[in-house]
Amino acid sequence: MRRVDQLLSALGYCSRKQAQELCDDERVTVDGAPLARASTKVEPRSVRVDGEPLEFPEGLVVMLHKPVGVVCSHDDRDGRLVYELLPERWRRRDPVVTTVGRLDKDTSGLLLLTDQGPLVHRLTSPKHHVPKVYRATLDGQVSPEVATRFSQGLLLEGDDEPTLPASVTMVEPKVAEVTVQEGRYHQVRRMFAACGLHVQALHRVRFGEFELGSLAPGEWRSLPVG
Repeated sequence: MRRVDQLLSALGYCSRKQAQELCDDERVTVDGAPLARASTKVEPRSVRVDGEPLEFPEGLVVMLHKPVGVVCSHDDRDGRLVYELLPERWRRRDPVVTTVGRLDKDTSGLLLLTDQGPLVHRLTSPKHHVPKVYRATLDGQVSPEVATRFSQGLLLEGDDEPTLPASVTMVEPKVAEVTVQEGRYHQVRRMFAACGLHVQALHRVRFGEFELGSLAPGEWRSLPVG
């Protein structure tokens, strides 16, 4: 049970003060009846605003197909934000909706966003070695020697420890599929660079148990919480 004003504020609908104004205008109902006091404690799933159920009252998990050119940041000085691809109301949720890890500006593909802290920890903690699969368009072919170096781990410039074992296979001419178990800064690009190959385009197709599938660039879909 939660107070309606706290609930609506946490889900980004309005401020706590504005919640009472919504009630005064009979825009908030509980089990079909107008609610008079925003301080009333209710079951979130029984609440309607303007006749519509609340959006993801138990928590939000979203899979987004991040296009090239948008950034995983909350600061609009960095460029166009991935959060601008989501409903504006979600940017006011508390806890805040954030990306699970990051994709750099020039990388496209599967990006998860959530307000669920335990999920962020489970998928990004270095202890969990969650696999991430990318398609890399290269300026050359992956030789058996490169594949062996990936599988043994590479000591990248500026790092103290070599990467965990990774796999790389050619799936098309100059297109390789790479599976890594970490999320180091520009890791895939740096691994190929260490082997004399330049990544011309990078696209993530899987993150842990989540697969991008046919989701189009800029589109998103919600996922079950838990």
